[in-house]
Amino acid sequence: MGQRVLARPAYDGPMVRTPTPDPLARDALAACRLFAALDERTLDLLTAALRSRRYRRDEVIFHADDPGDSLFVVASGSVKITLSADDGTEPAILTTIGPGGFFGELALLDGAPRSANAIAMDSVETLVLRREPFDRLVDSEPDLRRVLLSALAAEIRRLTAQVEDLHFLDLPGRLARHLLRQVDSDDERVPSAEVRLPWPYTQGELAGMIGGSRQSVNRLLADFVAQGLLRFEGDDLVIPNPRRLAAAARR
Repeated sequence: MGQRVLARPAYDGPMVRTPTPDPLARDALAACRLFAALDERTLDLLTAALRSRRYRRDEVIFHADDPGDSLFVVASGSVKITLSADDGTEPAILTTIGPGGFFGELALLDGAPRSANAIAMDSVETLVLRREPFDRLVDSEPDLRRVLLSALAAEIRRLTAQVEDLHFLDLPGRLARHLLRQVDSDDERVPSAEVRLPWPYTQGELAGMIGGSRQSVNRLLADFVAQGLLRFEGDDLVIPNPRRLAAAARR
């Protein structure tokens, strides 16, 4: 009887180990509304392509007209998106973005220069997705294309609602609606239970976001506190009953 020889598997090159996704990064990505609807496998693939980046308070993440080549997901801290004025006055704040939020998403689609500034409001950790790995994933993962387009459409609707507020609501209404957006609720699902939110910006920054002066916003905040619609506790803003605040926005 001849000796039995076991066939050896073919060798096609060095073995490449698939990186294990960072669970913390994965959780942060899953909390981002841009990617929350992804299935588990696609979420893992996307997480493996992320890189972590930290910024100090007031550090510029990017300037307007910088090359656009990456999307940022906020894992912790807050970021403000601003437009600089040509006359040297205080920049206009377009929005603030907290954990689970994202910015720079248009760069993934067109690679055009940045249209605004992004600045850390406090100590910030971001997850960065560059355009090159994103393009590879989009080409190979149809579900990612579908989820991304759906989420971007929702963002356009959200921005449209903000523009409508600026045009059709008075200043108290704009202030109330802006605060409610920090709760991340629409008028159909506004909670009645108390909500506590971090308060990372000044009255001047808030005024720039809702199109008012700092003095008028200070008076309105004082009025809302007097009416029991909100209160400040340390660095937190407390909304005792968001439904009452929503009613104030509709007056």
